[in-house]
Amino acid sequence: MMKTLMTSALVAVTTVSLSAPAMAQEETQTIEGIVAIVNDQPISYSDVRERGSLLLLTLGAQQPTQQQIQQITSQALDELIDEKLQLQEAAEYEVEVSEDDINRAIADMARQSGLDRDGLVNVLLQSGVNPSSLEDQMRAEIAWRRIMGGLYGSRIRVSRNQIDEAIEQQRTALTQVQYNLDEIFLYAPTEQDKAQAIQGAGTILEQLEAGAPFSLAAQRLSSAPTSAAGGDMGWVALDDIDPEVADAVRGMSGPGISKPITVSDGIYLINYKAKRDPNELETRVDLVRLAVVDGSEDALRDAASQANSCEAAVAAADGDPNLSANELSDIRVEDLGSEGQNMISEVGIGQPTQVFATSGTLAVMYVCDRRQSGAAVPTREEMEDRLFGRELQMISQRSLRNLRREATIIQRGS
Repeated sequence: MMKTLMTSALVAVTTVSLSAPAMAQEETQTIEGIVAIVNDQPISYSDVRERGSLLLLTLGAQQPTQQQIQQITSQALDELIDEKLQLQEAAEYEVEVSEDDINRAIADMARQSGLDRDGLVNVLLQSGVNPSSLEDQMRAEIAWRRIMGGLYGSRIRVSRNQIDEAIEQQRTALTQVQYNLDEIFLYAPTEQDKAQAIQGAGTILEQLEAGAPFSLAAQRLSSAPTSAAGGDMGWVALDDIDPEVADAVRGMSGPGISKPITVSDGIYLINYKAKRDPNELETRVDLVRLAVVDGSEDALRDAASQANSCEAAVAAADGDPNLSANELSDIRVEDLGSEGQNMISEVGIGQPTQVFATSGTLAVMYVCDRRQSGAAVPTREEMEDRLFGRELQMISQRSLRNLRREATIIQRGS
């Protein structure tokens, strides 16, 4: 998968350091502190531990344990290697990312957890994570998106035949039993990679079962083309997906998150959200989530008692720095899970739900609109956008793997 130099190279360096007694201890400590070198740029063990903590914290972990961090080390190291390569490409193409760009990206991530930017930074600091690690990650992601968009955005062509075939597949699927699924795919082409990926998947699963948003985990960790869409596969017939994944979904007793599923080139986690018979009606809602950023449950209840509409809830958040409002449009009720469905079924339009905990904060949900519709086939424009996005994501992942193969990457123990 990548160019790696033999362990003997590291041994040789160690031997040289031992030949100079006055510098032996310092040199040995330096070597022991490096876990990988990417085109002459080092990644330290502390970098990997910090990135592992960051991954877990952004998935909702309160205080990641050393065991959890150890289990996700492989994913953390892979992310850091990719990050080095992305930033090296950014320098090659002279792509610059401003501090404003980075701050907006961090603020967007914070909002997904019901926090503001400063709140997220404080969470990182309290857990011993330097916020610069998150800033580096955002800088690499933004630069890479710009490079990929600049190189390939205007060159991707979605043909009429591709659109026709995709729409026909959707129509055919509507005549079958369908499952509404999300996916996280950890790319692991070798047996050693799979062993590490299974460990990582186990830790990710722990966080998901503790309430971490599946979509956020997919965006951060998945190698599937659906990662940019939060892992959303939509409604699919089991005949149209990987046989091992289909078998695992059939074996599940109902909606929930699967155990890690091993396939030929990696590991899947599947979020089984709902099942429907052909042409079954579905309920969709528009929601506003009102969360307390830095305050008490009483403060949230007081705000909710005074806001008797979605517009009022948004206005309350705009006028109070301790509140945040998130607008969620055209949400399938099935996507909310059984607890979410029960919660919103108890309230009328414009009324708040009971207070609930989410991603380390407290919130209430307002239902702005509720409607029923039949399962619809996407329009040609929607399908073209979907196919374009997946193609660009696949090119992005393929380009990154090519960079790995062409790079000089030295890893301890490789």
